[in-house]
Amino acid sequence: MKTWHDLVTASLIGTERSVVPAVGIPGLPPAADGTGDPAAVLLDRAALLTAARRAGQRPGRAEPLPPCEPDPRPAVGPAAARRLARLLSREHPDLLTEWLTAVAARDLRIPPQLLPALLDRARRGWPADPGLPRLVTEAGGSRATWLAGLNPDWAFAAAPGLAGDDAWRLGDASQRRGYLASLLATDPDAARHLVRDGWDLAGPRDRVMFLSVLADGLGPVDEPLLEAALGDRAEDVRRWAAYLLAALPGSALGQRMAERALRYTRIENDAGGPRLAITPPAGCDASMRHDGIAPSPPRRAVAGRGQPLDRTRLLLEVVARTPLRTWTERFGLTAEQVVSARSGEWTSTLFTGWSQAAVAQRDRNWMAPLLRRAITGLRLRTPAELEALRLLARRADPSLGAPGALPRPELDAPPGVRGAIAVLRFRYDMLKELDDDDDHVRA
Repeated sequence: MKTWHDLVTASLIGTERSVVPAVGIPGLPPAADGTGDPAAVLLDRAALLTAARRAGQRPGRAEPLPPCEPDPRPAVGPAAARRLARLLSREHPDLLTEWLTAVAARDLRIPPQLLPALLDRARRGWPADPGLPRLVTEAGGSRATWLAGLNPDWAFAAAPGLAGDDAWRLGDASQRRGYLASLLATDPDAARHLVRDGWDLAGPRDRVMFLSVLADGLGPVDEPLLEAALGDRAEDVRRWAAYLLAALPGSALGQRMAERALRYTRIENDAGGPRLAITPPAGCDASMRHDGIAPSPPRRAVAGRGQPLDRTRLLLEVVARTPLRTWTERFGLTAEQVVSARSGEWTSTLFTGWSQAAVAQRDRNWMAPLLRRAITGLRLRTPAELEALRLLARRADPSLGAPGALPRPELDAPPGVRGAIAVLRFRYDMLKELDDDDDHVRA
């Protein structure tokens, strides 16, 4: 706009040496010649022109939006839609992934009016949760992809710009992860070949990404790579490798952990029933460090001597990496009996370790008795105990949230216990609503 440029020029030169230009605005009568202080006249005309510039412009010819492909799947029902609205309003937001997975598995779709809020939520959670875009496009269907193509903020959920091998060679971290995860689901051998070929040249972050993707399709064929990764230079890589090996049934690391656990634990029977006698590890030796158990961080010396190693923490880490069948097979007891056995001052340590093992090994047969134990008898206080209970409530069989499936907590039960029951009930209700929708569609 030439007039605006003239006003700026006049202000820079100074009204003493330049004439204040007239302002002409289409649709308005010409401005009257200014009288009085030229500087004031220039400011008045600049204000008038600023308002005109901000008022907008005449619309040009608008092209119609591209049509959205139809989605024949039925939408979730009103109750499930209200549940999604609660998840998007930050009520148990960490359960959104489970809800979306369940929607896609039942071949249902999300109501279109909730898609903008869902895409915004996924944008905030991505790339920390790389699986969200895939779940949004699966559960949201063609309408979600169509909307994502209209808003640059939602581009992560639109049709990918790079596909196939290009996503792996040229894509960013999230595209590479997405490609590897997709390939693992469709051609596991090719995905593992890709990981093996790229392992030595990859940086620590990429190696962690490789392992985190393999976690979703872990199998015996992955054990050699994971065993080699126990000696990796990067601590995060070593930690991931140890975690996955502990979750892999029949792994050599699991067997080594079982041997350690049985050296530190034995079962005794007396008039009161089974009792677990514990002799914790005296220290962290080289073989434990190789298997991902790090020594305690150094502490300030007292009276010229260092503090002893944290034997409780070492026991916890061994228990958390021990295959759960070790306890039932060796002691000849059920999971319920093992969890309920008396263990004195080691009760909370064993509960936390068994809970971490149950989550890592995805063993719901152990999760249920651990939850019952937490509800009926334990006094969970430490952050580790409460976090273990929180994860159990989010990974256990949702049917435990049905009315009467678990015992009622005591009146003075800590908030963490009541919170775990509330999460289980929420999960049970949200999946039941989707099952009801699915049954109605099939009827």
